[in-house]
Amino acid sequence: MKNYFLTLFFILGMVSFSFAQITISYEIRTSMEFYQANKFLSGEWKNVLTEKDIKGSPYLNDEFVNGSIFTVQKLKYVDIPLRYNIYNDDLEFKTPANEVQALATPEIVEKAVFGTTQLVYLPYSQANKTKKGFFVVLEEGKASLYTKPGVLFKEATEPGAYKEAEPPTFVKRADEYYIRIGTEQAILIKSKKDLVSVFPDNQEKVESFIDKNKIKTNKSESLKEVVKYYNSL
Repeated sequence: MKNYFLTLFFILGMVSFSFAQITISYEIRTSMEFYQANKFLSGEWKNVLTEKDIKGSPYLNDEFVNGSIFTVQKLKYVDIPLRYNIYNDDLEFKTPANEVQALATPEIVEKAVFGTTQLVYLPYSQANKTKKGFFVVLEEGKASLYTKPGVLFKEATEPGAYKEAEPPTFVKRADEYYIRIGTEQAILIKSKKDLVSVFPDNQEKVESFIDKNKIKTNKSESLKEVVKYYNSL
């Protein structure tokens, strides 16, 4: 009887292990296969002006960094020069011909990893409407924490009586923080009320944790603490 249970334990363990392997495995593809298999958009500005005419930067990282794209079809494309255009909300890459392109079908992206950055493409709520966009991953689990960097475009100004003319400028604005439960749409966190309400199954415990630890909703490290705490419940 003891041997029977040991054998059953072993079989169940192997099944669980095999299932885990299936869910996390990706078929590795080269960057060239990525270029051949996907459609792209020209990496041109949505403005008439070119990059050299504009002060500031629309990018999360100005330089391209070699990284990997993981798709929803469980394919992993490696060694692709990547950067994130915050202003256009585009994942850009450089082709072997040194052309800058933007991915035309971002919905294929499960995640993109380059340098210390991990981007995901997911649904989120904005002004009571569901949209989709790229987010930087800060914490993942039952609840996940993301940040959405922002860039504003400021038009050029003419010279005045007491000021000089200013060129058009990209201006970084404060990051926005979103929390997503499971596969639901990500919710923008602006206040303690938003933070508490995003955890409907443990609101009292989360609220007590927020008060006790003096959590600030505009600080990424504070929000990480809350998400980690919720995931531990």
